[in-house]
Amino acid sequence: MPTAAAPIRLDIIRHGEPVGGKRYRGDKIDDPLSPQGWAQMQARMAHCAALKLDQWTTIISSPLKRCREFAEHLAAERGLPLIIEPHLRERGFGVWEGLTFEEVRTRFPTSYQQYKANPAEHLPEGGEAMAHFYQRIAKALAHHANQQAERGGALLIIGHAVMMRAVLAWALQAPLATMAHLDTDYASLLSLRWQDGHAKLIGLSNDHIA
Repeated sequence: MPTAAAPIRLDIIRHGEPVGGKRYRGDKIDDPLSPQGWAQMQARMAHCAALKLDQWTTIISSPLKRCREFAEHLAAERGLPLIIEPHLRERGFGVWEGLTFEEVRTRFPTSYQQYKANPAEHLPEGGEAMAHFYQRIAKALAHHANQQAERGGALLIIGHAVMMRAVLAWALQAPLATMAHLDTDYASLLSLRWQDGHAKLIGLSNDHIA
């Protein structure tokens, strides 16, 4: 009988706080990290190092600045290959892009309440349908995980809040409506084990790190 492939670890870290603070940033608003955001990411790196979780051999990043610029810095610092994956960008938020949560709640009260209750079924005007978003995230992640499994080693992905919630639902094979009950703060860490084309949840570290 063929020997089963050894499992690999996939670590997904959400970007830190961008310039301008908390607001809806999907795939159109491209703010860089604030100094606080850089500090949050550096603190997460220190946390990973302390737990010996930072043995990554490849880094993959969303193309958006709030992810890409730190990924470029880390890849250069550690001499690791970096892949910029456009399909891992955040979900598009349409007319909500760039607005604070309070601005959205005030201007679009009905659609905001519907979205918060079930983000899988409701979206802002001009936003990206969850089914489409979920499929592109799942397909991209499986592709890179399978490639990494052939090489061995661990994979680090720098990504986004809703992206991470979609990955959690994907790994748990849970309904997309589950995403309404998940929280992924700045610099949170989601760890998966990948083997034979399947993901299993190791854990989610969502502490306020800096």
